[in-house]
Formats: sequence, C-alpha cells, structure tokens
Amino acid sequence: MAIREARSADGTNIVYRVTGPENSRPLVLLHGWSGTLRCWGRAADELAGRYRVIALDLRGHGYSDAPESGYDDPKNWAADVAAVLAAEHITAGAVLLGWSYGGIVLTDYLAAYGTAAVAGVVYTGSQAGIGKNVPGAQTGPAMQKAIPDVFEESAGRAMRGFAAFGNANTGPGRDKGADAQRLFGGSVATLPRVRKALFYRTVDNTETLAALDVPVFVMHGTADPVVPLENGKYIAETVPNATTSYWPDGQHGLFVEDPDRFVAELTAFTETLS
Repeated sequence: MAIREARSADGTNIVYRVTGPENSRPLVLLHGWSGTLRCWGRAADELAGRYRVIALDLRGHGYSDAPESGYDDPKNWAADVAAVLAAEHITAGAVLLGWSYGGIVLTDYLAAYGTAAVAGVVYTGSQAGIGKNVPGAQTGPAMQKAIPDVFEESAGRAMRGFAAFGNANTGPGRDKGADAQRLFGGSVATLPRVRKALFYRTVDNTETLAALDVPVFVMHGTADPVVPLENGKYIAETVPNATTSYWPDGQHGLFVEDPDRFVAELTAFTETLS
C-alpha cells in the first residue's frame, strides 16, 4: 500500500492510496459527499487482489487540501482526477468508479478530458449531475431529512443530521456497526463549510453521458434513500452502452452492504473490457 499526492491544476493537493499490483488494470475509486478514501472497506481490499486500486480523498475531504472556494467549478473536480491519473502515468485502460457524489466528479472529468485514458465507467448509488431541475439529480428522503443540520458548525446538530441516514450506507444488520461508525467518522471530520459548498453548484452532464463511447455499469439499490434509483436509471438510459444491476431492497453503500456481491459484479464487468 502506498499513500501518494498529486497537485491539481489550481494548486490543490490531492491525497490518494494505491493498493494492488502496479502492472494491473487501474481501478480509480471516487467516494461520495463527506466521505474519504477509507470508505470502501473490505471491497477495496478484495479488488486489490486483482487490480491496481487507486482511492482518492476528494478535495476538501480526508487528507486532501480544503481550499476556501472553487467547489462550484466542474473543471476543478475534473482536474483533480486528471492530476492523479497523470501522477500514476495512466494514459489508457482505467476503470473509473463513482459512488454517490463521486459519480458527479467522475462525469465532470469525462466532460473535460474525454475517455482517452478510460476503458469503462461504473456508477454505484450515484448520479451524474447536480442542481434543482437537473434531470437525473433527485435528492432522496434521507438526504432531505439530513439537510440543513449536516451543514451546521454545532457538533450536536451535525451529528443529528448525519443520524438521519440511518443504515443507508451499510444496509440492515448489526454486523455493519463498525463500518457505519467509520463512515460517520469520516463525514463528521469533513469541514462543515465543505459539506455545504458541494451543494452550491448546478451541473447537467446529460450531453456528456449521451456521447460516451465506453461501456458503463450502473449498480443501484432499489431502496436507496440518499440517491434515488431514478438517478441511476437516468444514467443507464442516457449512455449508449450500459449494463445494469439493480439490487432489490439495496440501499446506498452497496460495497459495504454486500462486499462479496459488489466485488463479483464489478469484476465481471471489468473483465469484459478491452
């Protein structure tokens, strides 16, 4: 395992972790809103047995820099991903996977840089755009319930807001308690101003989706209370070449809810890529 850094176009330092064989296919993991590169848990460890897994701390999250502004500019998010690919000398064959807000970041990258370095794209519990009246960018009931408390400076109010997610990120079951606390810890550690700033932008990436020339895999829980299933379906119906897996009663963090199934489905998709 290696912890590395890349400098984005605006000077923001992006921290990322690399695991797995250096000469294997790159699998780039982009976490969601108020998450960290550690959110992937056992699924990332399993995937690293076959792939070169590159997990980022998005700007403003984890150990990456948290600039005072710029979170509303898609070009900044795109440049962050491009900087990591460049630092790792990746020019072709990568698989980009976005969870939740990470799907927006992923699509920001594709809009700015295209697919030259990309063999395939995966959206899990995700959407490709953000903003009021943007198609495929609905907000789920758990997210609606969490706002505005999750933006609060008050620790008590912020914790109350995050509690509204309940088991959304892990699925039902007491055995996921440690995973849930790890995810909540990363969320609370994200600066309140960053949590809020990520929602202050409007991006419709429909044209980018419609023009994609690489295979896309959409994994989404049918009971996702954070990012509604309709958002995943919008992606699948808009891109030219989509494969889907809709998990009955699955919630938001499928890679924690059932890591074995998640790894198996992702591997099956990836092995079909040229």
